[in-house]
Amino acid sequence: MSRVYNFSAGPAVLPEEVLKEAAEEMLDYRGCGMSVMEMSHRSKVFDEIIKEAEADIRKLMNIPDNYKVLFLQGGASQQFAAIPMNLMKNKKAGYIITGQWAKKAFAEAKMYGEAVELASSADKTFSYIPDCSDLPITDDMDYVYICENNTIYGTKFKTLPNTKGKDLVADVSSCFLSEPVDVTKYGIIYGGVQKNVGPAGMVIVIIREDLIRDDVLPGTPTMLKYKTQADNDSLYNTPPCYDIYICGKVFKWLLKNGGLTAMKELNEKKAKILYDYLDSSKLFKGTVRKEDRSLMNVPFVTGNEELDAKFVKEATAAGFVNLKGHRTVGGMRASIYNAMPIEGVEKLVEFMRKFEEENA
Repeated sequence: MSRVYNFSAGPAVLPEEVLKEAAEEMLDYRGCGMSVMEMSHRSKVFDEIIKEAEADIRKLMNIPDNYKVLFLQGGASQQFAAIPMNLMKNKKAGYIITGQWAKKAFAEAKMYGEAVELASSADKTFSYIPDCSDLPITDDMDYVYICENNTIYGTKFKTLPNTKGKDLVADVSSCFLSEPVDVTKYGIIYGGVQKNVGPAGMVIVIIREDLIRDDVLPGTPTMLKYKTQADNDSLYNTPPCYDIYICGKVFKWLLKNGGLTAMKELNEKKAKILYDYLDSSKLFKGTVRKEDRSLMNVPFVTGNEELDAKFVKEATAAGFVNLKGHRTVGGMRASIYNAMPIEGVEKLVEFMRKFEEENA
C-alpha cells in the first residue's frame, strides 16, 4: 500500500526521509551492531546522539546559553503539574484559557496553589484568542501560562500576552519548530514532540536557568524537579532514547531544509491554500476568527453532521486520513504540520472541491 496523506493532530506525519534513514539503521546503528532501541543510554554512542540532538535544536531555535534543554518523559500533560510544583513560590499564577489543554493545565495548577483565570475565549467555543494587552496580573503571581497553538480549536497567539514582567510559560506542542521563536520571551517553553517533531512519549522543555531551583513545593517528586533533570543532562534515569534519536534526525532535516524561517514560509503557503478555499467555499467553512488562525491545525465544518461524516468517510477512502474533528467539537480538522508536503494540501483541496460539486 502506498503512503496516505496523514492529517492527524498527533501522533502525526513525520518526514519520509527521516523514516527511511531510521529504517536503514534499525538493526545496526552506524556500525555498532545494534539498534538505538537496544543500546545503553550511558554508552558513548548514545551520548553522541543526545549531545548532537541538543546542539541541533539550540542552533535551530537560537537558544541562549542561559537556557537548559531537557528531554523528558511523560508528555506535555505531565508538565501541567511539574510547572506549578517548580514555579509556584507564592502559590499563585495566571492562566489564559484558550482551549482544552490550557483548561487541563489550569485545573492541575489549582491542586498546588491559586490559579487565576486572566482571560478566556470559552464564550465562543475557543474560536478566537482574547485580548491579552492589559491582563489583571497581580504582583504576587509567579508566572503567566498560555497554550500558544490550540490543536483542537485551530487558534494561535500571533502576539504574546503582556505579562507585566512576569515569566511567560508556554505549551507550544502543536506549533513546535514550525516558525522562528524568540526564546528569551519565555521563562519556560515546552512541547510534546508527537505533533511536529517525533514519536509520542517525550516532551522537550526549554527553561531559563534561574527557574531551576531547589526550593520547589514540598512533596514534589524527584523526577518532576527540573533541577534533577538539568543536573543530570536529562539522564537521571533511562530517557526516551528512541524519541531523542528520531527528534535529532528531524532537527537535521529542518536545518538541511533552511531552518525555521524556511519552514514558516512553507507552512504559510500550505495554510493559505486551504484557508483561501474555505473562504470561497459555499459548502465548507472555517470555524476560527481569521486573525487568530493556526498555520498547523485547520478546523472546518459543513454545518451538517451527516455531511461531515460522509466527507470524512469518502476522504479516508481516497487516502486523506485522520480528518475527523476532535470529539469535543466535531466537524473536520486538517493538521498540516512541517512534514505534510504542499501537494498533500493541494490534493486535499482538490478532493474538497469535487465533494462540494457532488453535494451542492
